Amino acid sequence: MPEPDAAPVRGELVVVTGMTGAGRSTAAKELEDLGYFVVDNLPPSLLPDVVRLVDEGHGPRQKMAVVVDVRSGSFFASLRTHLAHRREVAEAGGRRTTLLFLDATDDVLVRRQEAARRPHPLQASGRLLDGLHRERRVLAELRAEADLTIDTSSLNVHQLTERVAEAFGTPETTALKVTVISFGFKYGIPVDADFVADMRFLPNPYWIPELRHHTGRDSDVAAYVMSQPGAAEFLDAYLPVLTGVGDGYLSQNKRFMRVAIGCTGGKHRSVAMTEEITARLRAAGFDAKPVHRDLGRE
Repeated sequence: MPEPDAAPVRGELVVVTGMTGAGRSTAAKELEDLGYFVVDNLPPSLLPDVVRLVDEGHGPRQKMAVVVDVRSGSFFASLRTHLAHRREVAEAGGRRTTLLFLDATDDVLVRRQEAARRPHPLQASGRLLDGLHRERRVLAELRAEADLTIDTSSLNVHQLTERVAEAFGTPETTALKVTVISFGFKYGIPVDADFVADMRFLPNPYWIPELRHHTGRDSDVAAYVMSQPGAAEFLDAYLPVLTGVGDGYLSQNKRFMRVAIGCTGGKHRSVAMTEEITARLRAAGFDAKPVHRDLGRE
């Protein structure tokens, strides 16, 4: 008899909650950058429905994060019950559920709320501090049950995103993703490029009859381009710039970089250089991929 299909590996479910002003939105944005499907301000009673819809629409491997806080009003009281149920489901082969609680001292939270010029959702007609004290009482049991608590009192935005990435990221999701784009200047420069390099200082293979109808992805064209005076020198000088900036991007929690490499028509020189730069960036440990925007337009 054939073996029954193994149960699908299910992505993690992270429930983000905590004090108003402690950084829930920042944590949610970072989780989204890490590949999580994020839902903000979700009434806990809808949690099973959202999980089911994500399973159906994106597959059970899709990681999820939901932000739940006291804005949910009376719905918030049911969160502990739903979390307990989710953990029972996880033990039976469902999604592993992690409760992330964000906190900060009262004086820090007051300063942040005043800087944002927003009242506290539980403040009513009282002081902002009264709202914070009410929120602490409501959240006390959840904080005690949290799988991970992050005190953001002394953290800036970048430091908080680093902490979230450390907890929930993987080598694949936290690596710098570099897109190297070949293009033709006659079709316009990519407007979203972080770097633009011009390969028109190299001889154009277009003027060599046996190379004209090939592209920079063909070995004969690539060999011709790389053998030209200045090509190796350009690569040796340009790659340290890209890797240095890439490391700087990661230190600032920027995980995407777009490098545009241009020539006249985007068929020969820029394509060959894009492939070579991509290979060297991969060898340096970056998650790089080539995109040939204008290849085939001629």
